[in-house]
Amino acid sequence: MSKFELIAAECADHDITKLTDLLGVSRSGYYAWVDRQRRTELTPRAQRRRDLEVKILAHWQASARIYGSPRITADLHAEGVAVSENTVAKIMAEMGIEGISPRTFKVKTTVVDPTASFPPDRVGRVFDKGGIDLVWTSDITYLTCGEGDAYLCAIRDEHSRRVLGWSLADHMRTELVEAAVDAAVFTRGGSVAGTILHSDRGSQYTSHDMAAACGKHRLRRSMGATGICWDNAGA
Repeated sequence: MSKFELIAAECADHDITKLTDLLGVSRSGYYAWVDRQRRTELTPRAQRRRDLEVKILAHWQASARIYGSPRITADLHAEGVAVSENTVAKIMAEMGIEGISPRTFKVKTTVVDPTASFPPDRVGRVFDKGGIDLVWTSDITYLTCGEGDAYLCAIRDEHSRRVLGWSLADHMRTELVEAAVDAAVFTRGGSVAGTILHSDRGSQYTSHDMAAACGKHRLRRSMGATGICWDNAGA
């Protein structure tokens, strides 16, 4: 304990002048020390902020400077620290640190074959024709999975909104769509003659193999215009 700390502890019961004389320090020196202590003492709010800064920096460094506010907030919650993601993000910004996010990109799943011929649009944006198996729609979706990229093709009945068939693969070749169509036909017991299969103009749907597959099941192909999302909104 310093002389000034001793004076502060005893000043309630003893005269400050006598204490400073006894300990060989000046009164002005003691009061200057008291003023410094008051100015450096943190309020509870400031202390909580300081504690958060230390914890956030520790988690950020422990993640090899990769984690952003969502991951750090989750780690703090796991430790029992009540704090919002917005607060963590604000503190990180003020500290000049940030996480690293993987670059996002959009995979193009509709690639039009300029040499292909297209069937007419038999739907006209009226996807529900009032009964099951009157209109089916199909589309391909790109998925990011833990084991690598994948593509999902689904066939849906537009009246019941039921997915009748689907297939998953690491490619977007016509076989992906054919497998989904075969699964949908199997779901309906193999009798789907006259059902409209509506899709976009992706090369998987305009290929000769796909035309043959639809012919085998007596499906009536239908396609919307290129680049007009509303023509394929049902899918």
